[in-house]
Amino acid sequence: MLVLIPSPLRSYTGNLCEVEECGSTLAELLDNLDRRFPGIRFRMIDEQDAIRKHIRIYVDKELSPSIGLKLAGNERIQIVCALSGG
Repeated sequence: MLVLIPSPLRSYTGNLCEVEECGSTLAELLDNLDRRFPGIRFRMIDEQDAIRKHIRIYVDKELSPSIGLKLAGNERIQIVCALSGG
């Protein structure tokens, strides 16, 4: 599956803006992504295995409510980080 990496997380992927990864669920995909790019999962998922409040994960343009979402294997995953500041 194609995973689109937002700018704030590209330091984990060596500045790659997209990577191919697999998994039968979103949780498995994120675990696999973290094995390749250590630390990236923690930036998106909290200690209770919930998607952090400033992160949105879209699976084929549909907002994923949780990491338990089952995947077919051909989806496009887009990670979006909210920006803040003043």
